[in-house]
Amino acid sequence: MADTAHSAYLDHAATTPMWPEAVRTMTEQLQIVGNASSLHGAGRRARRTVEESRESLAASLGARPSEVVFTGGGTEADNLAVKGLFWARKEQSGGARTRVLAGPVEHHAVLDAVEWLATHEGADIEWLPVDVHGRVHPDALREAIARNPADVALATVMWANNEIGTITDVRGLAEVAREFDVPLHSDAVQAFGLLETDFADSGLAAMTVTGHKSGGPYGVGALLLGREYTPVPLLHGGGQERHVRSGTLDTPAIAAFATAGRLAVERREDFVREVGALRDALVNAVTRAVPDAILNGDPDPAGRLAGNAHFSFPGCEGDSLLLLLDAQGIQCSTGSACTAGVAQPSHVLLATGSDPELARGTLRFSLGHTSTKADVEALAEAIGPVVERARSAGLS
Repeated sequence: MADTAHSAYLDHAATTPMWPEAVRTMTEQLQIVGNASSLHGAGRRARRTVEESRESLAASLGARPSEVVFTGGGTEADNLAVKGLFWARKEQSGGARTRVLAGPVEHHAVLDAVEWLATHEGADIEWLPVDVHGRVHPDALREAIARNPADVALATVMWANNEIGTITDVRGLAEVAREFDVPLHSDAVQAFGLLETDFADSGLAAMTVTGHKSGGPYGVGALLLGREYTPVPLLHGGGQERHVRSGTLDTPAIAAFATAGRLAVERREDFVREVGALRDALVNAVTRAVPDAILNGDPDPAGRLAGNAHFSFPGCEGDSLLLLLDAQGIQCSTGSACTAGVAQPSHVLLATGSDPELARGTLRFSLGHTSTKADVEALAEAIGPVVERARSAGLS
């Protein structure tokens, strides 16, 4: 078994440590009073901090500052995009636009929002087909829209998958959507900082990002929203953020998010090269130790996120493996952190055509800016005995 002296954090896709510079930004701002909606001096100072942060984040994301709508995180941004655009488009069309096109491998923040619209708001949901790597192709989107462009409210397809790391051709999808004047939203939570996520160049109508996946704080995110779109708000109140997202702005978190976003973009090329090399070493180590382990997602490094390695382990239960590794000081995930601990097959793998039993025995190892060679070595030493123990103990 592995030496428990080394604790290996291999769950950066769930959350990654804040950049020290972002911690400093936030700590400084926490000591300054002022509501950014207040008209007095303290309020104006807070507003200036928010607007400078908005400009910085917009520059990092290839967007106009007016297109950055701050939210309480990725889940809220996804819900605002999916529900808000659905309501707006349905109303504008006199009730004709009720069809929502979505990838079946989406994060639950999108998946559950879409399903809620079907249950409560009369939406007609169409799940777009994906290939064996979990990728929606532009031709599939074209075929779905072309059947009846007049009834499509919106489409939503993630930029990069949070479980298996597959990268989607978002620009190709957006090109198709714009041809038919259909707004395309993309959850880019996992992509920001690992891929070039230029909002203007993407052609998207809306794009979701969040702070804690890119070296910023929890509890702050943003919806990048084209100026021609006005989703119906989820929250009503003071009319902040273009009147689509009311609520007192979290100035310290926003400032730290902007710092993290700038650093993530500045350091992205080095980060991708270094983390990609570590990820390749991890994949090799796991497949050597467990020869029948199956790497999920696109096997081509260019087609998947640099920090992602997702495996199925035949004859094992993912939660059992996770807990056995955790006892060794190695922290990973069975998939999306939002559903971790629930013993059910991965909806992502089921959508790709994976066997349900295999889809239960999965682990996601994700690396980030604090990952080291020692983390990979600790996993390499522990994974073989852990899988053997799970199988021999009948933990399947």
